[in-house]
Amino acid sequence: MQIKEMAERLQITPRAIRYYEEKGLVRPQKAEESGYRQFSEEDVWRLQTIITLREVGMSIDDIRELLEHLDKGHGSLQHYLELQRSYMYDRWVELSKVIETTEAMIARVKGEDSIDPASLYELAEAGKRLRQTRSDWVDRWNFNQIAHHYDEWVTRKQEGYNKHERYDEVLDAVVAAAAPEPGECGLDAGTGTGNLAGRFLHCGVAMSGFDQSLEMLRQCRRKYPEMETKLGTFFAFPFLENRFDFVVSSYALHHLTDDQKMLALAECRRVLRPGGRLVIADLMFADGQARLECFRRLEEAGEHRTIEQLQNECPADRSRLLAELHALGFAAEARQVTDYVHLISARLK
Repeated sequence: MQIKEMAERLQITPRAIRYYEEKGLVRPQKAEESGYRQFSEEDVWRLQTIITLREVGMSIDDIRELLEHLDKGHGSLQHYLELQRSYMYDRWVELSKVIETTEAMIARVKGEDSIDPASLYELAEAGKRLRQTRSDWVDRWNFNQIAHHYDEWVTRKQEGYNKHERYDEVLDAVVAAAAPEPGECGLDAGTGTGNLAGRFLHCGVAMSGFDQSLEMLRQCRRKYPEMETKLGTFFAFPFLENRFDFVVSSYALHHLTDDQKMLALAECRRVLRPGGRLVIADLMFADGQARLECFRRLEEAGEHRTIEQLQNECPADRSRLLAELHALGFAAEARQVTDYVHLISARLK
């Protein structure tokens, strides 16, 4: 197939394909007579892999290195399939949002002789903003690089600002709030090396987890081989709907923007069974005013390093999370656990 057909099939632009070709990530054959690029099914597979890796924050250089390893036979079919699965879930979730927008447009047009184009444009723009919000995430924390020493890092004592203060106590509070029962199915969203999920495994729960970092997942699998783990993002949980009795997450949402957090909450809702529970422990401020007051106190105390560190994160506005959870059909409550970590406990009505 030619580049236009390839672009339509993968729903990306020909320019993006040419970019990946220029970077040496894909090498289509060229027809002898016309000189046009000719893409094979293997090229489709490779481009889908590239798109998936870009979606989960991997740099072009890292992707090139990984593909070289796979080309030399250093990878596995399982690894390729996991990448494909992440890609398919991402496309599925995005398509479902497009369908929702289309249904809303039809509902507005149905039964009316005329419709204000601005009304439909508003819906289309909302869908466009949603896709942009999903695609704007960048791994600024280099999770693949810190995976090997992450467990030591989160538990060591630190002077001054420490977002992992009383780390074990926070994780234990999540377990207590989730109130797991043996035999239940739980999901750890952004599982990292599995420190939270491991506590639920010890309670007799069938735990699953996902993460955007391949290296974090490798550490998790090494520690908990009995746990189901998948490559995925907060914008497209790699699981089908109504799968879990509860979803938990710790120290993950603060890596998302405020708008991206709302998408993550919707995904939590999607994978929960009726009456399911959600527990989140993360960096938060009670509301916008609490955030301003905190930064004012830190400024007066000369804690400029702490201010810089907090600004590098994206602590949640707890009041906004609670409002969104209520809109999604949850009954939710919250409490503060440490100086910067709050715990939200919610249940579907």
